[in-house]
Amino acid sequence: MRVAVVGATGMVGNVMLKILEERNFPVAELILVASEKSVGKQISYKGHNHTIVSLQTAVDMQPDIALFSAGGNTSLEWAPKFAEVGTTVIDNSSAWRMDANKKLIVPEINANILTENDKIIANPNCSTIQMVVALAPLHKKYQIKRLVISTYQSITGTGVKAVQQLENEYKGDKGEMAYHYPIHRNAIPHCDVFEENGYTKEEMKLVNETQKILDDRTIAVTATAVRIPVVGGHSECLNIEFENEFEVGNIRKLLNVSPGVIVQDNADTNTYPMPIYAHGKDDVFVGRIRRDLSQPNTLNMWVVSDNLRKGAATNTIQIAEYLVEHNLVSNKISS
Repeated sequence: MRVAVVGATGMVGNVMLKILEERNFPVAELILVASEKSVGKQISYKGHNHTIVSLQTAVDMQPDIALFSAGGNTSLEWAPKFAEVGTTVIDNSSAWRMDANKKLIVPEINANILTENDKIIANPNCSTIQMVVALAPLHKKYQIKRLVISTYQSITGTGVKAVQQLENEYKGDKGEMAYHYPIHRNAIPHCDVFEENGYTKEEMKLVNETQKILDDRTIAVTATAVRIPVVGGHSECLNIEFENEFEVGNIRKLLNVSPGVIVQDNADTNTYPMPIYAHGKDDVFVGRIRRDLSQPNTLNMWVVSDNLRKGAATNTIQIAEYLVEHNLVSNKISS
């Protein structure tokens, strides 16, 4: 495959390159793309240096697959240009997620809806991905009626600037601020920008994307998203009301055999998911599984995953792997 990575110098782009190598994705030619100021610089991949090119140069090279992580505006402008030359784009931004004509994919759940005609495929928000991986098997069996979400999100979801802010504050140095307030020893209930309804864009992504991926607009969803001074991944407290009765033991059994899920749930040994353990891994970890004693048919559980990996880069590459495995993407090199 001729593979382009758009946004190769960013945090997610760097992780994409790492995961392409780890998973031995069939890259015959790697095209690295970044902003104009980075054109001409070099990045090493599998021991070889690759020169960063411009977006137009990458389009002209007609890659088979383009993995985008360069922001919504870039995706809106350039993803169609790649698609026009036959490239299949898998986009990490929010640009295409709620487009009725674009598919929003988590491979463990709905990759089967993809066809060779899907030239722009949307990758969900990081906090949505890990949550629906855990929810999908439960929804299929017990039918989710209402979902209350509280997230505790890593600063890496904001980017390099936020990581630098935390490091500066930890050392007592002054520097550029990614947030309105200090993040060291703090929790900020403000992820992304506020909308007119009082919720942030991040919170509304959890609402809308969950309904789209699970293909059920009847699920009532409400969310609060909080940024915390953690690097290893996002954590989520989920309160799930089902239409049908359940046994907690059966919930654990079902999650234990669900693709991409690892159950860590033993109160006797203080075993539960934490970002420090999820860091660098591709799985979604689930624990603190217990019945909500305040109302019928309701469950509480705690979900943790590395937001840069499964929440972004890994999910993107898993989509690409599915496309290759099922011959849903053109291979210009072979042809």
